[in-house]
Amino acid sequence: MFSKSKVDMKKPANNQTNSPRPGVAATPSIIGADVQIEGNIKTIGELQLDGAITGDLVCGGLVMGESGSVNGTIAAETVTIRGNVSGQIKAKSVRLEKSAVVEGDVYHESLSVEAGARLTGRFAHTSGSNQQATATPIKNETAETPSFVEAKKAAAE
Repeated sequence: MFSKSKVDMKKPANNQTNSPRPGVAATPSIIGADVQIEGNIKTIGELQLDGAITGDLVCGGLVMGESGSVNGTIAAETVTIRGNVSGQIKAKSVRLEKSAVVEGDVYHESLSVEAGARLTGRFAHTSGSNQQATATPIKNETAETPSFVEAKKAAAE
């Protein structure tokens, strides 16, 4: 009832899957809490980060756990931060959860900030016409200045 024929048993098992490189990565990459990376990382797929990265990160999507940290620029389509970031974030959708600590500017099209999240820097809304979110981090001289910064400068003068 549960047996295979002798011919089927001699065939090697085909456990190989097609490489995700030609298309979108199907499985997210995971960087564990005990991993420390020095250098830039680039992937088209999703990244779950619980470790530490010193360098720039370009990815399709980032989910950073509470133990995760990045000391560098993050560029992605979607970003969820629960850990520490020291550097710029540029993404279409940014979510800072209550345990997030960000020291740097956040450029976004869509933004969500939970009560308790800490930011030392500024938020700036970017238009949808700038499609470089996952290709190149934005430079400060091309960034929009938020209205509250302009108002603060005018009040100081």
